[in-house]
Amino acid sequence: MLRIVFAVFLAHAASIVQAEIDIKEVTSPGGINAWVVEEPSIPFIGLEIRFRGSASLDLPGKRGATNLMAGLLEEGSGDMTAQEFQTAREALAARFSYRAYDDTLSISARFLTENRDEALGLLRQSLVSPTFDQDALDRVRAQVITGIGSDAKDPNEIANAAFDAAAFGDHPYGSSLSGTVETVSALTRDDMFDAHRNALTRDQLFVAVVGDVRADEVGEMLDALLIDLPATGPDLPPDVNFGLDGGVTVIDFNTPQSVALFGHAGIKRDDDDFFAAYIMNRVLGAGGFESRLMEEVREKRGLTYGIRTFLVPKFHAEMVLGSVASSNDTIAEAIEVTRNEWARMANAGMTAEELATAKTFLTGEYPLRFDGNSEIAKIMVGMQMIGLSPDYVVNRNDYIEAVTLEDVNRVAAELLQPGDLHFVVVGKPEGLESTQ
Repeated sequence: MLRIVFAVFLAHAASIVQAEIDIKEVTSPGGINAWVVEEPSIPFIGLEIRFRGSASLDLPGKRGATNLMAGLLEEGSGDMTAQEFQTAREALAARFSYRAYDDTLSISARFLTENRDEALGLLRQSLVSPTFDQDALDRVRAQVITGIGSDAKDPNEIANAAFDAAAFGDHPYGSSLSGTVETVSALTRDDMFDAHRNALTRDQLFVAVVGDVRADEVGEMLDALLIDLPATGPDLPPDVNFGLDGGVTVIDFNTPQSVALFGHAGIKRDDDDFFAAYIMNRVLGAGGFESRLMEEVREKRGLTYGIRTFLVPKFHAEMVLGSVASSNDTIAEAIEVTRNEWARMANAGMTAEELATAKTFLTGEYPLRFDGNSEIAKIMVGMQMIGLSPDYVVNRNDYIEAVTLEDVNRVAAELLQPGDLHFVVVGKPEGLESTQ
């Protein structure tokens, strides 16, 4: 049992208070593992359930099936219609959400302690006994197709789609989890049942529970909720190498402002140097107005309202990405400055002052993430999925503090490859042409 003290910003408080979080690892009689935090001071429970795989498990020719299926889980189950289900949930003052991502299917629930059994029964019904009625399928399908059409007119989404397709090809990462108009239009009720059976399996299950509940109650609670799901599912997709070389891809689009998505291969989350890369990225482009790219591209030259970079360690590939938007007549300069700053960080590294400032921010903001039962549950289930242990929350800031200037600058030289940066630019950029 870990005694973990954080500054927790409670949803009902106006200031930061000291709270004690005690993470307990529980295994149900049926073999379901979960992390639990008992917090009886507020009479509600936050439950976070995640399944690894999600949209990456879409069957050939069925792209978008898992995403559509997730949107249907609250649209009728058991003997309830969608309206009856929503009425019952509202009567319990419960909140459920279902969301498909590239690698994870997320189910979040919040409910009052006094309504726990009824809320869990309703949640179980949606997870174990969805009906995928044709009228609901057609209605949600229409919403998804409308979203696909909207994305096709959004420069940022166009850039994302082109970048992913070029970087990952036929791997699931190479296409949108929403599918295409053609694939989604062809999906059937049988496809929904197939997607459900493949995505909601206990061998890829991760659970966290936080709130007014005893740890010794959680095992039987989870068995009642989840034990009737399939024990195993299909294999996860293989890892994939980032397949995009350095250069520029220009996609013509009638807009006064060009948007650019850029990046190259990244670093794994379990790499020993991840924290050094994390600090480096904050100074380079993730630190808002304190980052070098914001200073050089926006503040000094006025080329953009904002530029930002990200470390993206997905389950099967890793990237360092960035995004920027600029007028058509200045986007080429914004890209040139970005490349130069990428090279400057790789070649000269950062300063001791930049390192100290980044550490102060990263260690100071971390406790503020624990701002309520539901957020704590999300953090804990995310930790489980990437193989961290409960004591990570105790040691995380120590990991940040342990990074030296030599570590950061060595990793910057190894990770940042300005010649490998590829920019996908959507708009009518002046002075830029595709290099491939």
